[in-house]
Amino acid sequence: MFDLRRRDFITLLGGATAWSVDALAQQPSKIWRMGFIAHGHEIFYDALFEGLREYGYEEGRNLVVERRYAQGQAERFKEFAAEMVRLNVDIIIVVTTPAALAVMNATKTIPIVHPNAIDPLNTGLIASLAHPGGNLTGGAQLTAEVSAKRLEILKKVVPGLSRAAALWNSANSAIVFSWKETQGVARSLGVTLQSHEVKGPKDFAAAFAMIAAERPDALLALQDAVTMQQRSEIIDFAIKERLPTMFQEKGWAKAGGLMSYGENLASMYRRAAYFVDRIFKGAKPADLPVEQATKFDLVLNLRTAKAIGSTIPDSILALADEVIE
Repeated sequence: MFDLRRRDFITLLGGATAWSVDALAQQPSKIWRMGFIAHGHEIFYDALFEGLREYGYEEGRNLVVERRYAQGQAERFKEFAAEMVRLNVDIIIVVTTPAALAVMNATKTIPIVHPNAIDPLNTGLIASLAHPGGNLTGGAQLTAEVSAKRLEILKKVVPGLSRAAALWNSANSAIVFSWKETQGVARSLGVTLQSHEVKGPKDFAAAFAMIAAERPDALLALQDAVTMQQRSEIIDFAIKERLPTMFQEKGWAKAGGLMSYGENLASMYRRAAYFVDRIFKGAKPADLPVEQATKFDLVLNLRTAKAIGSTIPDSILALADEVIE
């Protein structure tokens, strides 16, 4: 009788143990909640989510994304930041400096990742590249170096370039620094930049009218979320006025801009997934070094060159990563 009971007990215990292991194996993994704050959707944002899937985070399975788009109304970033704090998200992705500053003012504890911060040191987002020091980390753009290269290419394409119109968002502290850097580079190359400040969609019509009246040799748009939101309008205006253009992200040239040279933003957004993964696994943003861009693209649009009567020298064509014909 004793042996039978002992066997029954062991069988019962073994069954319970197996059931417990199976039950634990079937327990759902943590559902992460991520905030995402931008002006509007850009195609290169998709690279972030592709990268996250490679690290095992996927919407509908173990990731919930709270997306908020300001649609050119930068004043909404403060509202979005407060909402993310109320939602108690695990991490917040910001894609423009005004959004980053709004979130940093709203929380000192929720981790923030900025995939492509412009001058994060000068704008006060971080203490240093190696040791960000606060609750934000991510990627950084090289404003001065890239601005110099951009203007050097433009000068080779536009013989006798002396005056270029520049559209820039003076409400974005990062672009204020970018403007100063670009001005300095332009002066060193003998180019005068005509400043046209735009803070939102309503400012572009007046800027376009002034540029058309001034008749510069070329047009630049210092890239941030505001100018990107008006990309089609800027490009259409430039083609109508037969103005050679130089932009930053390759999407501008693909959309009809004459040229673009700058950081490969898709690669920076894909790399942002690394920061998210490290933070989800316990790393502190303060201890994750901010990484500078390493991949750059020169894209030329020969269809636009033909439309505006511009010729791109063979020496520049040879440098292109992509040529649109």
